Amino acid sequence: MLNKVILIGRLGRDPETRYMSNQEPVCNFSIATDENWKDKDGNRQQRTEWHNIVVYRKLAETCQQWLKKGQLVYLEGKISSRKYQGKDGIERTAYDIVCDTMKMLGGKQDGTSSGYSPFPEEQSANRPVPPAPTASQPDSAPAQVGGDLQDDDIPF
Repeated sequence: MLNKVILIGRLGRDPETRYMSNQEPVCNFSIATDENWKDKDGNRQQRTEWHNIVVYRKLAETCQQWLKKGQLVYLEGKISSRKYQGKDGIERTAYDIVCDTMKMLGGKQDGTSSGYSPFPEEQSANRPVPPAPTASQPDSAPAQVGGDLQDDDIPF
């Protein structure tokens, strides 16, 4: 049997961290994932799903320090259900994603980095800078493969 979830989505709120009785941190936040399709009439449709995320221990501290609302993240974990009693006295079930892997995604356009580094200043300082092209070097622009692709043309 397998209980594995992989999500890529944007944070709906800044992470909130609490501490359990054993002083280990637990971090909670939500992410949104979107599903896009065209209906039978050719109209573009979209559905957003919200996922409650729970992260423990060292990864919880990392999430609290580095993640912000709106940021794109890759998460791996498992589905966990919990029962609670609502304000109306009715028992309900909530489903959380207990995350064990997190990677920050995105780029300069959304103000995020492409990965986690505890020392962001070293991340760019150790990256080699390519030399500027000179007149003797041929134009090294990559060839465009597949022409003009639209989001609708991508099969996944």
